Amino acid sequence: MKNNHESSALTPKELLNDLHTLVAEAEKMMGDSLSEHTEDAVSALRTRFDAAQERFSEVYAGAKTRVVAGAKCTDAAIRANPYQSLAIAAGVGLLAGVLLGRRSK
Repeated sequence: MKNNHESSALTPKELLNDLHTLVAEAEKMMGDSLSEHTEDAVSALRTRFDAAQERFSEVYAGAKTRVVAGAKCTDAAIRANPYQSLAIAAGVGLLAGVLLGRRSK
């Protein structure tokens, strides 16, 4: 199992692959439910699930931090240049309206 320092470097795709592996092992365990090693398999699955849950919470916390920092930066830029921001927002809205209007015809 990987330690916490390595888990922060994982991408969401790698985390999803870990979860798919976990689900596959759970399905295999359900198929072999009559096995004498079921208790060991359940404890191993719980351990892996707890590790995956911890990694997801770390990824979520990192993403939340980046989003909040970006929102603060954007807010500061808008407050520093309100008229330019308004013009950019109007231009983007106009462009989106033109593109969506062309698709509906």
